[in-house]
Amino acid sequence: MFFTSADWAEATSGFTWLTPALAAGFAAQILFGALSYLLPVVLGGGPAAVRAANREFNRLAAFRVTIINLGLAVCLLPVPSWVRVLCSGLVALGLALFLPFLFRGLRASRRAKANPHDVQAQKRPTRQERAAAKKLDDRRALASAASGLALVLIAVAGGVAIDPAATTAGTAQSASAGVTPTGETTRVSVEAKDMRFTPAKVDVPVGDRLIIEVKNTDDQDVHDLVLEGGVDSGRLSPGESATLDVGIVGQDLDGWCSIAGHRQMGMVFAVNATGADAEAEAAGTEDQGSAGDGSGSAADDLDFMAEPGPDFTARDATLPPAPETTTHKKTFTVSEVEREVAVGVKQKLWLFNGTMPGPTLRGQVGDTFEITLVNDGSMGHSIDFHAGELAPDQPMRTIAPGESLTYTFTATHSGAWMYHCATMPMSSHIANGMFGAVIIDPPNLPEVDREYFMVQSELYLGPQGGVVDPDKVAREETDAVVFNGFANQYDHDPIRAKVGERVRIWVVDAGPNRPSAFHIIGGQFDTVFKEGAYQLKRGNAEKGGSQTLDLAPSQGGFVELEFAEAGHYPFVTHTMVDAERGAHGTVEVTD
Repeated sequence: MFFTSADWAEATSGFTWLTPALAAGFAAQILFGALSYLLPVVLGGGPAAVRAANREFNRLAAFRVTIINLGLAVCLLPVPSWVRVLCSGLVALGLALFLPFLFRGLRASRRAKANPHDVQAQKRPTRQERAAAKKLDDRRALASAASGLALVLIAVAGGVAIDPAATTAGTAQSASAGVTPTGETTRVSVEAKDMRFTPAKVDVPVGDRLIIEVKNTDDQDVHDLVLEGGVDSGRLSPGESATLDVGIVGQDLDGWCSIAGHRQMGMVFAVNATGADAEAEAAGTEDQGSAGDGSGSAADDLDFMAEPGPDFTARDATLPPAPETTTHKKTFTVSEVEREVAVGVKQKLWLFNGTMPGPTLRGQVGDTFEITLVNDGSMGHSIDFHAGELAPDQPMRTIAPGESLTYTFTATHSGAWMYHCATMPMSSHIANGMFGAVIIDPPNLPEVDREYFMVQSELYLGPQGGVVDPDKVAREETDAVVFNGFANQYDHDPIRAKVGERVRIWVVDAGPNRPSAFHIIGGQFDTVFKEGAYQLKRGNAEKGGSQTLDLAPSQGGFVELEFAEAGHYPFVTHTMVDAERGAHGTVEVTD
């Protein structure tokens, strides 16, 4: 294959990726190799001291050489980005190992010089001893090299496992569609900002080679540009850029941002192949489909009657009392974690402090909450506390991966308040696990025997181990509705009460789309508190009782009741289709 360039600058720009590889693979290894040879000689002390230093300098030599050079070779191949990250880590490890062995060699040399009369150390080995030692060294080197090879293979497998979708990028049809190259190159610059690519489409003569310079000029969000055919910029933080070599263009190509929900928000791109033959070429080409097509949905594995196994433990729904302190300082760390959301169904969730819902906070009217948000995810995230009254511009802004912010608010009103990620598309971020509750007690709230919390939310399942399906969210095609993040979990591990005990249950509907109608089968509520006000209060029996706490998405409140006799009392959302797809649990009441 031959490549053409307009000038030397263009030609050399295509090989800039070799610079770090040569620096690590050639210069660093030459330097360390020279030091390993020269240092023992410079240190002196006789043959015994030189041999002692050399033994230490050469420890794990085959292992180090293998992971450095094989790791570099893998990094130069068109492999997923996570494979490059892990293999480059092995390269760094191989280079870094020189330092501890350097200090060991210096120490061994000093010991040998300090014991010049050590007969065993000064003794020159015989020919037979040298031959036997060489065979042993060869076997050790082979085992060491095999260990290095195995470690690199594990890194490759691990990188593929972290991002399996990236391995399929190269299987798509070539952009050239078999057209004859013109020898010309079309270069375009594209900006990613505010859920749009600018320009959103480019015209490229059929047969031209297309190079796209894409830059993320957004202030907050992470973006990427993926083209059908497998060309991918990789995720770009604000201010970062990448060069995409699309190759010879022979047909129209669709592009998009692959971060969940961004494509649905309008972040799409188009390459229009222009020229007399473009339509003929495109006519014979099948539609490539959209990102994620054919991947299959984890919804296919949903079985609401499945048993989770004897070791299953539900999310503890017990709500502790409000702390005595009036200032509450917490750190919320955003992570991306694969978790089970129903029996046999896993999703890669975006979470606050590793749970769905996130931590439930509690306090009194007048309390101050100081929340430090740390983004350890791979895209922009934010947080919005409904319990606070303040302008959203700064505290609710989206922060890039690796950044943090401090969100401080004072609770001025009582209620069961929702919090959630406010980064667009908000519906997908909430549906993928980024929500929770803040309980601000009404004044003079009576004590009860037991107190629980339930946060209702919806699941729009992507593939097994994948993230939320934004298209399902937009179409409101709910796969499951759950309490506290797992379908039917309190059927398998019920919450508990005793006859005559007073029980309070707080409920928040996190949505993002479905209402909640919280009901306990066989129970009646004598107290109902909704959206900051009592609708029914204990002791007013003549006013009757309540059967359901109705909540729109983002609303919250609590109910209180006492159970008259022992038994199993199911609790549901009385939107029965939702109860039948996961929003179901049990209160186990004993004497």
